[in-house]
Amino acid sequence: MKQKKIVIFMPSIEGGGVEKNFFLISNFLSSKFKEIKLVTSSNNTQKISKKVEIKSFKLLNFLQNRSLKILFSSLLLFFELLKNRNVIVLSFQANLFAILVAKFFRTKVIIRLNSSPSGWLYKNWKRNLFRAIYSLSDLIIVNSYEFKRELWKKHKIKSYCIYNPLNKSEIIKKSKMKLKINPYKIKGALKILNIGRLVDQKDHLTLLKSICLIKQKIKVELIILGDGINKSKLEDFIVENKLEKIVKIMSFKKNPFPYLRLSELFVLTSKYEGLPNVLLEAMVLKKFIISSNCPTGPNEILDRGNNGILFKTGSYKLLAKKIIEYSKNKKRFRKKIQNSYGTLNRYNFNVKLNEYFIQVKRFF
Repeated sequence: MKQKKIVIFMPSIEGGGVEKNFFLISNFLSSKFKEIKLVTSSNNTQKISKKVEIKSFKLLNFLQNRSLKILFSSLLLFFELLKNRNVIVLSFQANLFAILVAKFFRTKVIIRLNSSPSGWLYKNWKRNLFRAIYSLSDLIIVNSYEFKRELWKKHKIKSYCIYNPLNKSEIIKKSKMKLKINPYKIKGALKILNIGRLVDQKDHLTLLKSICLIKQKIKVELIILGDGINKSKLEDFIVENKLEKIVKIMSFKKNPFPYLRLSELFVLTSKYEGLPNVLLEAMVLKKFIISSNCPTGPNEILDRGNNGILFKTGSYKLLAKKIIEYSKNKKRFRKKIQNSYGTLNRYNFNVKLNEYFIQVKRFF
C-alpha cells in the first residue's frame, strides 16, 4: 500500500497566533513527510515551504469573507479526498467541516483547537451536535492543559496537549529591527502595548476604559497593534473620551517585535484564548505582563500570577489598579520577569514540533 499523504486544511490564512503555529507546524512536517498538500482559499501562502503543494481555486483569492472561504475550501477538500482516500487530514481551522468531509470518505482526521470552549456560545442542541461531530475525529490537539481539562469537563471530549512551539532566537532577532519612527512619543510615560485582532474576543474596550481611569493619576501611553471589525468603534471611544494624545491604534504588523521591544508593559484583555502566543513573545523579550484571567492559557503561562499579574476578565477598574500598582513598584516586579523567562523551556521549539510529528506519524 502506498504511503499516506497529509492534507492540511486551513481555509483562511490571516494574521495572528493561529497562523504562526500553522506555518511552523506545516513547514516542519514538510521536512519529515514526502507528500503534503495544503487546501486553502487564501493567497497568503508565501511563508509555506515549497515542499508543500498548494491546492486553491485561483479565482477565489479575492475572497474576504471567511464563511465563503470555508465553504469553497471544504469543496476543495471533498474533491481531493474523492481522488485519493489514502490520506491523513490535519485541520487548523473550520474543524467541523474537515471532520465531516474526512469521515464521509472514512479517512483519518486530526484537528487542532485554538481557543477555549468558553468561546463556543452555542445553544444546548448545537453544543451537543458539535460534541458528537468532534468525537468522530481521530485525534484532537489542544495547546494548554487548562484547555484540555475544560474540554473534558464541559464537553466530555478527550484531547492531547502540545504547547505552542516558541522560536526564541527568531523573536529576539526580529525585535532588533530598527523602526523609522519611535511609536512612543510621551517622555516619561509608562509604555503599554497590546497586540490582537480588533474583535469582541480581545475586549479592547476594557483596556481603553482602564486608561480613562489611569490618565489622571500617572503618565501613560498605549499602542494597540491590530485590525478588525471593531476598529471604528474603538476609534470613536478614543475620541469621545479624549484619549487621542495617549492612545494609538496601528495596523497589524508582520513583525510586531520591535514595538514589543520598545514597550515596558504588555497587557492582554481577552475574554477567552487557547494559549496566547503574544504572552510567550512578551516573556521572551522580558516584558512585564498583566493579563485577564480568561479561559484558557494566561493562568497557565503566568503560573497563577507568579510570573505576572492576572485580573478578573472584563474588570477595567481592577486592571487600572494593577497598571498603577506596577508603575509605582517596577523594581518589586522584576523578579517575576526573570521567573517568567525561566519557564520558556516548556515551549521548546524543536521539542514541540517533534511532538506534532510523532502524533501524525501514529496514523501512518
